[in-house]
Amino acid sequence: MDVSVVLCTYALDAYDDFREAATSILEQTYDEVELVVVVDGVEAVYERALEDFDGREDVLVHCNDENLGLLASRNRGVELASGDVVAFLDDDAVADETWLESLVDAYEEEHAIAAGGKMTPRWLAGTPEFLPEEFYWLVGVTHRGFADGEGEVRNTFGSNLSFRRDVFRNLGGFDTDIGGRKGEKNLQGGETELCARMQREYGRGVWYVPDATVEHKVFEYRTDPSWLLERAFWQGYSKRAMATLVPDSSDEESEFLGQLLFDSVPDRTRGLVTEPRGERAKQLLALFAFTAAVGVGYLYGLVRYR
Repeated sequence: MDVSVVLCTYALDAYDDFREAATSILEQTYDEVELVVVVDGVEAVYERALEDFDGREDVLVHCNDENLGLLASRNRGVELASGDVVAFLDDDAVADETWLESLVDAYEEEHAIAAGGKMTPRWLAGTPEFLPEEFYWLVGVTHRGFADGEGEVRNTFGSNLSFRRDVFRNLGGFDTDIGGRKGEKNLQGGETELCARMQREYGRGVWYVPDATVEHKVFEYRTDPSWLLERAFWQGYSKRAMATLVPDSSDEESEFLGQLLFDSVPDRTRGLVTEPRGERAKQLLALFAFTAAVGVGYLYGLVRYR
């Protein structure tokens, strides 16, 4: 089974991170790998990528004529790919060397049509003691309570997600109207929408493989409380959009909210009572604050998505 990994990039000042991501793909324990690099309309980045990777038979480097955005770039990468499976990695992530080997096992042993793995953090400015693990998804990391071991889920993060290429193409790829800023609004959820369409079309979700790990770099600005609150707000807005655009997409969010209210809050409250610590108190307060921010964003989304 051949695997094509689509890696999109565009920022020259993030080139070193992109190169580390690319190198992690080229050093996989799985042999049948093609790296498809899509530079989103920045000639200087394209030229550097050609210097580093042009001439390798296992690397294809493409540059869009203009900046099209992440989802359109991913779709273009799949058009150029030749593998039986297409996987996606972000340019600020680093794949474990056995990542693709673990994902391929899901296709061969579980007959998956899509597979994804676990995102782990690389805290570049240290672990923020106030951030509860239930909200690690705000920084692109798999959160506490996501899934109970290997099995089928709605979707995983887009930086650790793969599809059979024929399935991806049959679905028409990512909807490019979802994802990124549209004026003052920041709509997220391209993976959610695509996987919900896949569920309707094929009656199957993404096979989650916890051993297929990808490390996500969490830069200092992403641990700033104000950035996280804004992120939570727009995630709430996006969840309302997904509930409208993809009516069956909100089940996992409802389950997560139930876990917060009936498991996490009581557990953390008991822990704070039995062992009072500043870190515990900060995380409990942050849990309420982020939940409120998501809720306000959801209510704001009601104005746009009825």
